Amino acid sequence: MKPTLSELIRPYRSISIIGMCKNAGKTTALNQIIKEVKGSGRVLALTSIGRDGEDKDLVTGTKKPGIHVEEGTLVATAADLILRHCDVTREIIDTTGISTPMGDVVMLRARSDGNIQIAGPSITNQLARVREQFFRHGADVVMIDGALSRKTLCSRKVTEATILCTGASYNKNINTVIEDTAYNCEILTLPETGDEEIRRTVEPLEDFRGTIIFAEKGSWTIPDGLSVEDALRKDEAKGARAIFFGGALSDFLMKPLLMSSAPLKGLTFVVRDSSKILLKRENYDKIARRGITLEVLDTVNLVAVTVNPFSAYGFHFSKEELMSRMEARVGLPVINVMEDAK
Repeated sequence: MKPTLSELIRPYRSISIIGMCKNAGKTTALNQIIKEVKGSGRVLALTSIGRDGEDKDLVTGTKKPGIHVEEGTLVATAADLILRHCDVTREIIDTTGISTPMGDVVMLRARSDGNIQIAGPSITNQLARVREQFFRHGADVVMIDGALSRKTLCSRKVTEATILCTGASYNKNINTVIEDTAYNCEILTLPETGDEEIRRTVEPLEDFRGTIIFAEKGSWTIPDGLSVEDALRKDEAKGARAIFFGGALSDFLMKPLLMSSAPLKGLTFVVRDSSKILLKRENYDKIARRGITLEVLDTVNLVAVTVNPFSAYGFHFSKEELMSRMEARVGLPVINVMEDAK
């Protein structure tokens, strides 16, 4: 029997839910977890990096499911939403000092069942701070609603596990949905580097955006204005084994490097986390063909993929085909959130 979402996240205290697109089923997945956890005695805590729980998407105008919580749930959301769009009886238990366009983020405890809207912090360290506040107020499980474009919230500095939501709203072509989802799963779960010299060198440099080559003579920061391909030909890069990219690993950066005759085979490219991989699939594949390994400092613990075979734009896929093909491609538990939501 296939595990439920609540069973898959049971070992973890903090979980992020990210979507491949709008209307991918993030809120439906969140509601399913709320439903499955209900009555278990576990205290849920909820926040979001964007606005969630409204009945209509403010960008696309499409209908969205609301968020219904039970008594005892903890919520961190903007003050304006508490006043206008949360009908639970509530107890304000803490402030966060975090501002949003809809007011400061306030922490409440639901004293009745009811509907809520969430708009929480948008910065990684703010999310980590709110998570710890939740724990101090007795939360057993912290859920963060996010977006694929904000992959940093999935890092294990913020959440211990991640659920990726995808579906027909992403693209009308089922092949595109499956292949792009599989590619994003691959990026999210890149292995962590085991090179301790790289970790010792770059982990203290939180705001570093340059590039460091690790070679026979030690680490060497590439000077501004010198390309990676030219740097690899310098004496300082002799015997290079790895390159750390403090900024994004982008198509703009990789294309000239991959087209050059620079010695790349056997190198390891390291970035902080998967949010720094901004590559088209074709360039990602070219990196592998050149004999380069990709690693991260902080990987994502992706525990499940949820699929929504129904598009908000009026079409749908065969749920059986979507499920079977997605399972074969991603190698993770795949759950049809629309089926479970019935």
